[in-house]
Amino acid sequence: MAVRKPAAKSAPRAGKSTAAAAVDPLALLAKLEGGEFPGIVYLEGPDEAIKAAFLADYRRAWARAVPDSATARILRPDEGIDEILAAYQTVSMFTSRELTIVFSIEKLVRSDKQIATLAAGLSTPSSGSSLVLVEAAADKPRKKLDALREAAVVRVEGTTPDERALLEWGRRRLLGTGNTAEAGVLQALLDACERDPLAFLNEAGKLSVLAGDGGTVTMAHVKTLTAPRLGAELPDFIMAVAQGDAKRAAQRLERILAAGESEGTILWSLGHLASSSLVRTAAPYSWAMYKEATATMARRRNAASLARAVDAVYRAEAAWKGGRTDVRSALEQATRDLVAN
Repeated sequence: MAVRKPAAKSAPRAGKSTAAAAVDPLALLAKLEGGEFPGIVYLEGPDEAIKAAFLADYRRAWARAVPDSATARILRPDEGIDEILAAYQTVSMFTSRELTIVFSIEKLVRSDKQIATLAAGLSTPSSGSSLVLVEAAADKPRKKLDALREAAVVRVEGTTPDERALLEWGRRRLLGTGNTAEAGVLQALLDACERDPLAFLNEAGKLSVLAGDGGTVTMAHVKTLTAPRLGAELPDFIMAVAQGDAKRAAQRLERILAAGESEGTILWSLGHLASSSLVRTAAPYSWAMYKEATATMARRRNAASLARAVDAVYRAEAAWKGGRTDVRSALEQATRDLVAN
């Protein structure tokens, strides 16, 4: 991983970017096993599914390397340039280093002054902390952000991968929950998803739920995904959450649990509702399974609120899997957090 000199404090002229060439996201993740993380990562590109998968793996790698600061801090430009710089540069009394992820960095295009101020501030090295600046997909490059691209140690581009890379993303998705797959399983899933990254990675997540943490995913699990299932009311539950209807959401949750729906599937659904709604606030995007619910939640909650919702589901899942609470309590808490404004 090549480390470049800090960016100059003056922003470059438009069209004169000297940002480093983009690094393949899988290649960067492979280099993180030693516990050394780049100070600033600039994440951009058109494929939001791959960008989300990269962030999930980056966070897991960070949690393994820095257990005393396992949870990433989530920020957005609306919270202020000073807040972003403070998160990157401040040394905490309680943790050796911290991970901060800033979503929707493209909002800064409204102010050349803010871009220049942030780029200049990022030229001061941190004390081992890592900052990830995430730019949403766009029809054409946002040249005004070139100063931030130059300030980054590493620039990662999330583009639609080829089949071999998609299979590796699927393997890593399973590995995140301690799962492995029998030979041919991921290829069969990829074929069923018509090589669409979003559908493939979403379905890989469902396979992890079906196999259970640490289990082996089989061809039978792949077939189960397309078979009739319990939980016909799951879409009603998701819509109630998206609409902020606390009473109906609580009722639907009890019904689907009583019908035998997997707690893991429900938590997974809540997580994807929150993350898909967050992405939709920055780009024309929706979760294929629940397009209307995604659009509804994106209209009801602003981007900062949705970022908190994503974190809430992440914390609930971590508490459950870490043995700090039971899955029912985790589900109820996640539901309350997503129903709120």
